[in-house]
Amino acid sequence: MPAKDERSSYNLEVAYALACERLASIDIEQQCRHSGSEYQRRGSQQVITVRYLNQPYLITLPEVEISLGGSAEPVPMRDKILILHYLTQAKGTPVTGRLITFRDLPGGNIYYPTFAKRTIRPLTDHFGQEPALLLANGEKLGGHRADYGDTAITINAFSRVPITLVLWHGDDELPPQLNLLLDSSIPDYLETEDVTVLCETLTWRLIRSSRAG
Repeated sequence: MPAKDERSSYNLEVAYALACERLASIDIEQQCRHSGSEYQRRGSQQVITVRYLNQPYLITLPEVEISLGGSAEPVPMRDKILILHYLTQAKGTPVTGRLITFRDLPGGNIYYPTFAKRTIRPLTDHFGQEPALLLANGEKLGGHRADYGDTAITINAFSRVPITLVLWHGDDELPPQLNLLLDSSIPDYLETEDVTVLCETLTWRLIRSSRAG
């Protein structure tokens, strides 16, 4: 039986291959409009620029190559899959401004324990006592302050996928509490499982940013 890491790697490869197949079957220019991405033709190639966590990622066709703009740094497979899922699934629905919790997503109650373990708990542990650090690190990812809770910041994980982190500072009787709020349009861009992966990626980008100083 394959080791767990081998099975995980295989599953990612399969998911990536399926996402590439879907990309080949869609109207690329339309999906760029729907996702707020940039489309260019460069000779025989098509180049799509997707903004992801405040950085430009380039998808080059006809061979599907995904790279970080201006960098030779390899793109992790999970990020490649998220980028392709966002691009291919985007419906172009305007951001509503109506915030929902993860539990409000299709199947959100089922995924919630995993979601909380991977996102809310580490964020609360790391930033619960340091709201200024949450804001500073969120701004590095292109975030802007929001008027919720005691401290809040909204980060556009993708052009049309804002995520708002809301922190209540707590007091002598209550510990700090943090939650991630999503625009109600998010199911028109990502499936619930992808939202879990996206929020986990955002969580660790924020935490590593603070550790890096």
